[in-house]
Amino acid sequence: RMDQNINITNTQFEEHVLGMSPPSEYTEIWFKKHTKDSGFRLRLISGTANPSLSKKIAKVLEIPLEPIQITAFSDGEINIHIEQNVRGDDVYIVQPACPPNVHQNLMELLLLIHTLNLSSAGRITVVMPYYPYSRQDQKNRPRVPISASAVAQLIEAMGPHRLVTIDLHTGQIQGFFHKTPQDNLYAEKEMLKYFKSRNFDKDRVVVVSPDARGVHRAKMAADTFGVTTVVTILRRKIKGEYEMQIAGEVAGLDCIIIDDLIDTATTVTLAAAVLIERKAKSVVAFATHGLFSGSALERIEESHLNEVCVTDSLPQDDNLKKCSKLRVISIVNLLSEAIERLHSEKSLSALFCSH
Repeated sequence: RMDQNINITNTQFEEHVLGMSPPSEYTEIWFKKHTKDSGFRLRLISGTANPSLSKKIAKVLEIPLEPIQITAFSDGEINIHIEQNVRGDDVYIVQPACPPNVHQNLMELLLLIHTLNLSSAGRITVVMPYYPYSRQDQKNRPRVPISASAVAQLIEAMGPHRLVTIDLHTGQIQGFFHKTPQDNLYAEKEMLKYFKSRNFDKDRVVVVSPDARGVHRAKMAADTFGVTTVVTILRRKIKGEYEMQIAGEVAGLDCIIIDDLIDTATTVTLAAAVLIERKAKSVVAFATHGLFSGSALERIEESHLNEVCVTDSLPQDDNLKKCSKLRVISIVNLLSEAIERLHSEKSLSALFCSH
């Protein structure tokens, strides 16, 4: 039946993308279209951490989400069933191990990888926009774990063929993976589009790193935006108390704070207050991952920040309703192109801004 002319309605396609029962004819056409030169059929699986992101990626790629069942037993144990045959296929799992159910999402990911290996998938790529425990990447005192390394060991033990992440807290986390190729992408191009939409005067803008460890990230962002000045906020302990001090001039300038994540929002709101105290014209924050724990959104709403921009690496729909200053920049196109390139055995270099 592969040579038959088959018309698929928009409704049928939408139902397929959302993981509902598709017409069998569409499945055959799709297999033919997405086998490509790699010889693998492209399949996309979503965990429960951020299903909205997975559906949008599926729509861009024009492929269906694989129908799977993820349920829990009465004692809380996770139960997974992949409903269709994936033998020999090129499978991509979209699952950030993000709050509020970090451990459940991580365990779900591990079991998905394990299930696909038992199902003889040809290649398994984990698309993990948010990497958990990334801030615990070193021993800063005796008798503490390097939790980011432990997570890497857990993932590698399940045997995926590749891992794709977005803006790791520190680059050294890539070194925790000894057998698995790891691609760490950045949302620079997406942020650049938003930066241009705001019509900032590049000569009157400074990029701000909220701490010393983020200077490299701030420099990369400044190069992407075409901004020449980077300012660092330093935390110094003076007479037993921490104070924030600015290394650079910000008076009369628009300030863009760059960070990889916002959790409680304490650092970014304090940084904004210091910048305004130094006569900054406005303060906008860009962060890849918006965790917004506890009273973070209320803290942002009451702060000197004009806007806070994050990506949809974590679900943000509910947060948008709670904070008028919050803006969400989508990484759907970035991840979709990464999946398409990996499936077609193409380089990912085009996804990075040249500096």
